[in-house]
Amino acid sequence: MRTSEKPAVTPAGPNGALSGPASRKLPVPPRERKPALAALAVLLILGGALASTLLVMRSGERISAIRVTQQIGTGQPMSAEALQEVQIADTGIDYVPWSRRFEVVRNFAATTILPGTLLTAQMTITASQELGPGKAKVGLALKAGQYPAGLDKGDRVQVVYVPGRTSQTAGRVLAQSALVHSVSPPGRTGSSGLITIIVDSSVSPDIVARASTGEIAVAELPGAR
Repeated sequence: MRTSEKPAVTPAGPNGALSGPASRKLPVPPRERKPALAALAVLLILGGALASTLLVMRSGERISAIRVTQQIGTGQPMSAEALQEVQIADTGIDYVPWSRRFEVVRNFAATTILPGTLLTAQMTITASQELGPGKAKVGLALKAGQYPAGLDKGDRVQVVYVPGRTSQTAGRVLAQSALVHSVSPPGRTGSSGLITIIVDSSVSPDIVARASTGEIAVAELPGAR
């Protein structure tokens, strides 16, 4: 008796899908790697880590700088008593180092420098235009009411001729913008305060003449520093 061989039947899955070799997926070729991109990523990571490290290290570096402790007016000499050594973080700003303080005191303020300012090279000049040729220092002995309270060196003032009560002459401005060089407040006896101003030499004789008779007053110009 001949027995016939039946072809093998691939069993179906639960949902009728083939579950044998026929159901296997064809192999997918591996993705092509890009060495250049991988190397670039590594370099970016290393560069970021290095930059962070440098910032941390630099923030810990300290430098010795100069801090101004007293107001220095425009054109005034850089006084040694107004300079103080401070230790600050190195932020890359061109602060004048404390080691150059002896050079600084031979210079003048290019603009009004307020207390607490860290000094930079742009704040000083080698020659003062305010104290140069064509200028004159004039001392004024003024009483209360002839000058504003709180007047300080480096301020700008208007010098005004104030005639006496019996005079028929109107007051007039003698110097539009004079620089206050120094201020000495009145003493305990109630004496006059001495104010030294810098004006053009062309008007200094008139100011001196009026000041000798007590017919001078000054008005502060806050916005003209």
